Amino acid sequence: MIKAVFFDLYHTLVRYEPPQEELVAKALKDFGINVSPEVFRRPLVAAEEFIYGEIARRPLSYRSQEERMELYAQYQGIVLREAGIEADKKLVLGLLGKMQQFKMNLVLYDDVAPALTDLKGRGLVLGLISNVEQDMADIFNRLGLTSWLEIIVTSQDAGSNKPHREIFQEALRRAGVQPSEAIYVGDQYQVDIIGANGAGMKGILLDRGGYSEGITDCPRIRELTELKEYL
Repeated sequence: MIKAVFFDLYHTLVRYEPPQEELVAKALKDFGINVSPEVFRRPLVAAEEFIYGEIARRPLSYRSQEERMELYAQYQGIVLREAGIEADKKLVLGLLGKMQQFKMNLVLYDDVAPALTDLKGRGLVLGLISNVEQDMADIFNRLGLTSWLEIIVTSQDAGSNKPHREIFQEALRRAGVQPSEAIYVGDQYQVDIIGANGAGMKGILLDRGGYSEGITDCPRIRELTELKEYL
């Protein structure tokens, strides 16, 4: 019997506004490259998989400013190459500089409120498990997430990060549930699903763009409202 549902944060509950693909397309126009924003959706997924894997391997707080910038440059290089654009060093650094100048806000996906309201109404404990290394309380309050989430565990306060089992175990301890009684929902297969399954939870992959058709060893959903099928 499922008693608790935990969520990843970025690209699961929240997204950037304006969308990243629009900002990439806008930035590249200054370099004479005119590409539709839609072209960058799948490349951004690949770049996110890379950077979250790197953060899981070695958190940003353990890296120097120079190492962080190199990581961000690699991220932008993946976006360009996956979109079929030659990623020479000048363009990569130029794109990185432009992207850092843009102002992006975090907003909830449209399916978050109805899905979390439904789950909460079923008497389930709802929580967050995220590799966040900063105080997000103000942002959570602004987004209204604290009205749904009873348990919030970040790598900052757990002293561990996904996919390591300790951060999942800390969330389970706070919720007072067994691993087999909990679901974890995230958009990253290696970091979220493998990590959650390794801690004994049931990992469900949120594949909003439909780009993970090849992954068949775990449940895969396109929207959070589909979660009720797995309770």
